[in-house]
Amino acid sequence: MSNRQIRLRLTAIQKTFSQGDRRLEILRSINLSLYGGELCALVGPSGSGKSTLLHIAGLLETPDEGQVEIAGQEVARLSDRERTEIRRRRIGFVYQYHHLLPEFSALENLIVPQMIAGRSRREATRHGKELLHLVGLGERMDHRPARLSGGEQQRVALARAIINQPSLLLADEPTGNLDPETADDVFDLLTKLVQGTGVAALIATHNLELARRMHRILRLRDGQVIEG
Repeated sequence: MSNRQIRLRLTAIQKTFSQGDRRLEILRSINLSLYGGELCALVGPSGSGKSTLLHIAGLLETPDEGQVEIAGQEVARLSDRERTEIRRRRIGFVYQYHHLLPEFSALENLIVPQMIAGRSRREATRHGKELLHLVGLGERMDHRPARLSGGEQQRVALARAIINQPSLLLADEPTGNLDPETADDVFDLLTKLVQGTGVAALIATHNLELARRMHRILRLRDGQVIEG
C-alpha cells in the first residue's frame, strides 16, 4: 500500500429495513477502515448487505446509527447539498454497467464531471486526454460508448471514477459483466490506478479469484464484517 492515511472509516454502522411488520437488521455494528493505496474486497451472498454498505460509504444512504468519515471528515450527518459536494469531490463510483453518457464521446464523458467540479474546459480536456492515454484508450477517445467494447467502456468508467482525484473509490461488481480475460485486464488496470493515485478502493464482488488478489477480503455475514 502506498500510504497509511485512512481514507474511509466506518464506526458502529447500523442499518435496518422494514418489511411489512418485520424489521430486518441488514448491518449490525460495522467497523472498518480503508487506507490510501489499498484494494479491499467486499464479499458475501446476495442480500447480505454489500450494496447497502457501499451506499452508506458513498453517502447515497444514511445509517440508522454510527459514523462515516471520508479523509478524516465526519460526513454521515451533513445536509444533502454538502453530501452531494463530498460525493462529487471525494468519492468515485464504478458499477457493473458502466453508465456512460451514450451521446458523448469517451473524452467528453471525462470532461463533464470535471467541469461540474469547477475545472475549466481546457484543463478538463487536457486531464481527460492524459487519463485516457494512461488506460490505453488514447486512440479511442473520440468514440462514443456504442463503438467501444465492454472492456473499453469499463476502462472509461474507471477513468471517470478517478478523474477528480477522489479519496475513496467504491466499485460494485466492476468486472461482473465482462468475460474472464477482459475482467483480468480491467482488474489489473484498477490495481494500477489505485496504487498510482493513492485512492482507497472498496470493491464488492462475487469473483473470489479476483478478491484473493486484493490486499484484504472483508466478508459480510449476518450483518457483520469478518476479515479474511
